[in-house]
Order: sequence, then structure tokens, then C-alpha cells
Amino acid sequence: MMVLDMKILEKLDEKYGNSSLWQFVKFNLAGYSISFVQLVLANLLPFVLNGFDQKLPVLLRSFFDPSVLFDKQSRYVVDGVVTWAYVLPFFFSNLIANIYGYFINRKTVFKKRGNRRGIVLYFIVLITLIFVSTWIQGRITAFFMKGSLAFLARTIAASAAGIFQVLVLFPLEKYVIFKE
Repeated sequence: MMVLDMKILEKLDEKYGNSSLWQFVKFNLAGYSISFVQLVLANLLPFVLNGFDQKLPVLLRSFFDPSVLFDKQSRYVVDGVVTWAYVLPFFFSNLIANIYGYFINRKTVFKKRGNRRGIVLYFIVLITLIFVSTWIQGRITAFFMKGSLAFLARTIAASAAGIFQVLVLFPLEKYVIFKE
């Protein structure tokens, strides 16, 4: 079945080449594997990183306010401050998935190498996106942890962050990083 799907994609690739619509479709198809990586990491990394109970630095504390994130006592709060154990799984799941995504999109969607300036710009935007996405994921997870969908909270949050990132990364990669 997978071989058949690949042949269909290859034929479509030959037919539509580098059209923006086809690249957007391929970008989203590649996004499924990127999302899978991010969702798996977003749900597994808390088990690995739960021991990082050091408080966030002062600079980040206003972004991760425990009174906004948690409605009751949480293992992720020490002395009224959110810990790295809460933030790092979101951050690393985004970072790893987006680095993987860069190479997948470079090879399969845009089929271009890019240049140093573009890669530097990509990583500056990516780090900014990851910080914003980490904040978004923290807020969304906190919201859903208070209800009947608590078991899906991290998955919903990672999915929302992924949609946000697609809206930023596709135009960046298409028109700046891998510009024709």
C-alpha cells in the first residue's frame, strides 16, 4: 500500500512540480510526520523530565504564572514558581520536531538546499516560535487539565501549536529560506 501511495505522490510531483498549491499540500503531508514526532515527544518527555524541579528563571516566571496554569496545587510548582519540568517537554518537543521538519521540508517539499543566511534566519524565527508555542502549549494544557479532556491536554496543546507553526513556517520556508 505504501509503495502505491509513493508512486501516486511521485506522479503528482511530476505533474504539479513547484506550484505553490502543490508545495502547500506536500508541506502539510510532511507535517503529519512532523506532528507525530511532536505529539509523541510532548506526551513522553514529561516522564523523562519530571525530575527537573528547578524553578524557572525570573525572566520566564511572568509567562508561566502558576495561578493561571494550575487551579490547585501542582507537582510543577515549587514555592509558587513553575519549574522546568513543566516547560521543557513543550520546548524540546517543538525544537526536535521542527529541526526534523526543516530537513524533511528541504528534501521533499522544496527540494532546495537553502543558504547560510536562510538557515540562520530560520533558526532565529524557530526559536521565537518555539518560545511562543511553549507558552501557548502551557496555557492550553492548563485549560484542558481542568476538565474532562485532561487526558488529551498535551495532545490538544501540541496540535494547536503545530497549526500556529504551519501558518508561520510555510511562508517562511517557501518565500525566504528555499526561495526559487
